[in-house]
Amino acid sequence: MPKGYIIGHIEVTDPEGYPEYVARDTPVLQGHGGRFVVRGGRYENREGDAAAMAKTRHVVIEFDSFEAAKAAFDDPAYQEVAEIRRRCARSTMVLVEGTE
Repeated sequence: MPKGYIIGHIEVTDPEGYPEYVARDTPVLQGHGGRFVVRGGRYENREGDAAAMAKTRHVVIEFDSFEAAKAAFDDPAYQEVAEIRRRCARSTMVLVEGTE
């Protein structure tokens, strides 16, 4: 079965408030079997619209399946925590199914 991923491209607008999101989202997503593959770190935009990729953080969370990624994202506990991210950052979040 293909893995599932939550991929986030995030521009933090409130660096003082954002750490609360990171501290609170981790246990919820890990509780659904999520494994952080990428969480921040350095990056280089090599092709495409640099403005579209001007986010300061890129995050990839791996799950055992697309359904597991979706369940984690849709979990009311995560959605409650996600309000902190929405308040403290501009972000694009996508769910992606991997290859087998």
